[in-house]
Amino acid sequence: MLCFKIDLIRQNHLLIYYIISKEKGEEKAKGASDTVLYKIDVPANRYDLLCLEGLVRGLQVFKERINLPTYEKIIPAQGEGQRLIITEETVRVRPHAVAAVLRNITFTKERYDSFIDLQEKLHQNICRRRALVAIGTHDLDTISGPFTFTAKAPSEIKFKPLNQSQEYTASQIMDLYRTDSHLRHYLHLIENKPLYPVIYDSNGVVLSMPPIINGDHTKISVNTRNVFIECTGTDITKAKIVLDIIVTMFSEYCEKPFSETPSSLAKLLTRMCLKSHVIGNGNNIEIEIPPTRADIIHACDIVEDAAIAYGYNNIQMTIPKTYTIANQLPLNKLTELLRLDLAAAGFTEALTFALCSQEDIADKLGMDISATKAVRIANPKTAEFQVARTTLLPGLLKTIAANRKMPLPLKLFEISDIVVKDPNTDVGARNYRHFCAVYYNKSPGFEIIHGLLDRVMQLLEVPPNEENGYTIKATEGSAFFPGRCAEIFAKGQSVGKLGVLHPDVITKFELTMPCSALEINIQPFV
Repeated sequence: MLCFKIDLIRQNHLLIYYIISKEKGEEKAKGASDTVLYKIDVPANRYDLLCLEGLVRGLQVFKERINLPTYEKIIPAQGEGQRLIITEETVRVRPHAVAAVLRNITFTKERYDSFIDLQEKLHQNICRRRALVAIGTHDLDTISGPFTFTAKAPSEIKFKPLNQSQEYTASQIMDLYRTDSHLRHYLHLIENKPLYPVIYDSNGVVLSMPPIINGDHTKISVNTRNVFIECTGTDITKAKIVLDIIVTMFSEYCEKPFSETPSSLAKLLTRMCLKSHVIGNGNNIEIEIPPTRADIIHACDIVEDAAIAYGYNNIQMTIPKTYTIANQLPLNKLTELLRLDLAAAGFTEALTFALCSQEDIADKLGMDISATKAVRIANPKTAEFQVARTTLLPGLLKTIAANRKMPLPLKLFEISDIVVKDPNTDVGARNYRHFCAVYYNKSPGFEIIHGLLDRVMQLLEVPPNEENGYTIKATEGSAFFPGRCAEIFAKGQSVGKLGVLHPDVITKFELTMPCSALEINIQPFV
């Protein structure tokens, strides 16, 4: 119940015996402990609750058993400060790095395991599997500063990796971990780079080769007293957040831990680890955002935390003092109206994927990919989803190919968005609402597609004339049969094309019969 109040979800509790018997069988579970394990789901934005220290601290502050900690940066004595120097060579691989030191820390086996576990959880979470940030922790007493974060050719980097018995070059290290069940997933982050990132101390000792592996020379243990923490990455904001989380979670085990300091809303926010107090004439609240709460970005995040502390179930239900009238977007309303009448005209609606292969929108339609203005996917998982579609036609033709055994004729339509590059928009691309229809039969059926166009224009109240209506003019298109293609003009602009598809296009989509198609942009008619 307590976890629910603080916006955590306790999924279930399980006996260790039950877990082992379920995974390995009852024979293996004999003699296992009957200890109860609780599984708790932590919100994705609460990185401070990913370890036991942060979770316990958050619950105790919420229950007002302890005061909210105040975190202070301690300036070391003269000569004890450390520096991390970043060279310009890192710009092409991992340009950012931040660091901190936990001094006079006392580890136990449980604290050490929690420290390592938090790093792994952060790597899988906010660090995006080390793509954005990689964490390195080192025994400061085994090295000497200042430290240098630079990038060198793989052949110039040589050190003994963590838990290895001999030295390897960076290239050999990549080969060594290519079959490692854990580290092989991170090799692609730098293996194709001409330079690899590396961190040295003042004596040339390698601390780590981020984001792959630390050096064995600086590995920490239960007996480590001073921990040097470095976070390297491609996102400086994420790197700072990760460093703050690690330092604040385990500073309580230092010889000088964080210091504690001793109207209802301010009290509620303080329970959520947001130190607050009333200022001015009593109508304003000053809130201090600690480094553990990187999820607080806007004022609405603070209001949400206040509601959580107060309890959603305790909020009295009231009718809003203001009201709004919901209304459908004109473009969506037009789309819905057209769908009904197109179905009444005997065509079946299809819904196809917004992503497709480059071949679908270029090669198969007789076009060059550069002429399509297609938006490419940076890291496509499959060849079928490489780009955002620039036309609805390939999706309908693939749908017909998958339903060739159905009774003829096949008459399909789709009204959906296509995406093209547009440098004038803030995202570099723009959506257009298109209508596409395809007729597939033993004869091309151009007259049927033409008749469908006339019906659509009738529904849109666009008359067939040049002045203020629509016209069609003969043209050529790479996807259409020569002499069997027309361009559609309406409201003083070209809105689409219709015609009989070229035999090569039909063959490339694994079809065997003639096909006519129509595709127009319906946004000018809104």
